[in-house]
Amino acid sequence: APIPALPWFTWGMWAFLLATPVQFIGGWSFYKGAWQAVRSRSINMDFLVALGTSVAYFFSVAVLFFPQVLPVEVEQGYVYFEVSAVIIAFVLLGKYMEEIIKKRSSAAVRKLLDLRPASASVVRNGQEMEVPAASVQLDDVFVVRPGNKIPTDGVVTEGASSVDESMLTGESMPADKKPGAPVTGGTLNRTGMLRCRATRVGADTALAQIVKLVEEAQSSSARIQRIADTVCAYFVPAVVAIAFAAFFGWWLAGNFAAGLLAFIAVLIIACPCALGIATPAALMVGVGKGAEAGILIRGAEVLERAQSLSTVVFDKTGTLTRGEPSVTDVIVFGEATEDEVLALAASVETGSEHPLGEAIVRGATHRAAALRKVEGFEAIAGHGIRGHVDGVDVLLGNRRLMQREGVATAAAEEALVRFESEGKTAMLLAREGRLAGVIAVADTLKPEAAEAIAALKDEGMGVVMLTGDNRRTAQAIAQQLGIADVIAEVLPSDKARVIADLKKQGKAIAMVGDGVNDAPALAAADVGIALGSGSDVAKETGGIVLLRDDVRDVVSAIRLSR
Repeated sequence: APIPALPWFTWGMWAFLLATPVQFIGGWSFYKGAWQAVRSRSINMDFLVALGTSVAYFFSVAVLFFPQVLPVEVEQGYVYFEVSAVIIAFVLLGKYMEEIIKKRSSAAVRKLLDLRPASASVVRNGQEMEVPAASVQLDDVFVVRPGNKIPTDGVVTEGASSVDESMLTGESMPADKKPGAPVTGGTLNRTGMLRCRATRVGADTALAQIVKLVEEAQSSSARIQRIADTVCAYFVPAVVAIAFAAFFGWWLAGNFAAGLLAFIAVLIIACPCALGIATPAALMVGVGKGAEAGILIRGAEVLERAQSLSTVVFDKTGTLTRGEPSVTDVIVFGEATEDEVLALAASVETGSEHPLGEAIVRGATHRAAALRKVEGFEAIAGHGIRGHVDGVDVLLGNRRLMQREGVATAAAEEALVRFESEGKTAMLLAREGRLAGVIAVADTLKPEAAEAIAALKDEGMGVVMLTGDNRRTAQAIAQQLGIADVIAEVLPSDKARVIADLKKQGKAIAMVGDGVNDAPALAAADVGIALGSGSDVAKETGGIVLLRDDVRDVVSAIRLSR
């Protein structure tokens, strides 16, 4: 049945009016790309889209306005305006989605840059002044107070403190700093005041190098994209050749109209509109299924890559472990009970900003141990603390503190060695000059971590632990999880290099992490998987985000992809 006439105009005229702005405004980028391709003699998809839609559009214009110039065999009134408009719309939709992904990538870099403090306290001409952090110069002396971020890389010249460097190293325990120790811009000063000399500024700082690594990893094209570009170089000329062959074949056979329609049909069918349809369809279905399982997937191409993964690389701190220290063991000497030892230690640590002290207070609170008032509190840098609890002199710290105060520790040596071999931090407690107990603190495993590792192995996946933590601690954690391949004491720049080396071995790599220090590796991996509890940078860089902070969802994501 003929298409009924619409108000004011015929169907063909309405189609012309609606398709024309799409063809020349929406499709302008394809014409521009096609012209550049012709000039550079490298035919691309822009050329195919421009040629195919132009033939469909101008043929339809001829049918509508100049039917007399067409052969009589051509069906009169049949136009292809909607074909050209739909092709352009779908391909533009694909380009729009690419732009969204690029914006997310740049957001990751912005999050990294936000880690830098806005200002710095610099000593110039003997006076301390507040200046923008970006204006700190090489060899400037700057002051960092407790709770402030370090403005740039430097070396400590005066003072002692503990600095949270987890954003850089992944190590959950703070690093003690004293004169001569290096400090890194963006890390957080916890306890004492530091005076430092700037050794690296601007683009030379560790944080700037992380930004550069993320940018480079995100801008590098994926292997599948390079394959697509190679195929395109042969596909487009072949399609054009086939279209002209069909046209001339029919024309020589005496049917010009059939040749013209065959020419149009080949170009239109070969246009990559199916890609534009398949991408959003796969995205909607994949993302919808993932969201139901608490898995945020950033694009259909991530799902495509995840099914071919062969090795999963895990960060340790905050990914396989809880990311904060907890009391794991309490050993007593003499007549004291475990609760009494823990209560004494927690009492002198009350109000402490040190993660180890906070862990002891949490441990005592968990056991409902009664905390008591402390007097004469004294922090001894690099050794520990001292205080008077109910008139009793209490010491809590390392071997050096006990040796300095003349407390015998031989009875605890076996326990200390065992705890240290397990990657735990052990603290000695003395009461009135006598050893009363040993408290071990460590970053403990997440309860679901071992199950996730076992499930990955059942899927035939290789598992690697990659961490900035010390080798002894990493090996102890890996042994509990059944991970044989451990790469420890790795800086962020080296993490991305390790991922690149694994990829060169022909492995398809997923990197699972949660920290700023993991961002370059997440970007460099075939698939970056970030935990929902992690840093904003990690989440922006990861292709997959696990909203439930459950590493078992790594297995679920791979199964969903397959």
